[in-house]
Amino acid sequence: QVQLVESGGGLVQAGGSLRLSCAASGRTFSNYAMAWFRQAPGNEREFVAGINLSGRITYYADSAKGRFTISRDNDKNTCYLQMNSLKPEDTAVYFCAARKIAVITTPQYDAWGQGTQVTVSS
Repeated sequence: QVQLVESGGGLVQAGGSLRLSCAASGRTFSNYAMAWFRQAPGNEREFVAGINLSGRITYYADSAKGRFTISRDNDKNTCYLQMNSLKPEDTAVYFCAARKIAVITTPQYDAWGQGTQVTVSS
């Protein structure tokens, strides 16, 4: 099983940017599709962005399109989420997730990180 550790969360003003990182270990990173989900208090965990094994194909929730960019570096075993033009409604705990073969937008993933808090102030 792959192990995932997120970093890069924090407090930012509306309109600002953050870059989240997800470091993987334990299994061959390039065998896993990667995704970012988020969960705000009282809400279900929701899909934000996903990326296929090679990094050539990406997927985004409507709320993330045009503002967030997911990428991966298979040599560094790391997945990233660049978040620009942040809004207060982006406030949530952000989780990275790994799944063998393909990205899906529901949270049936093989491995999860512990989450990193992102807070956007107005």
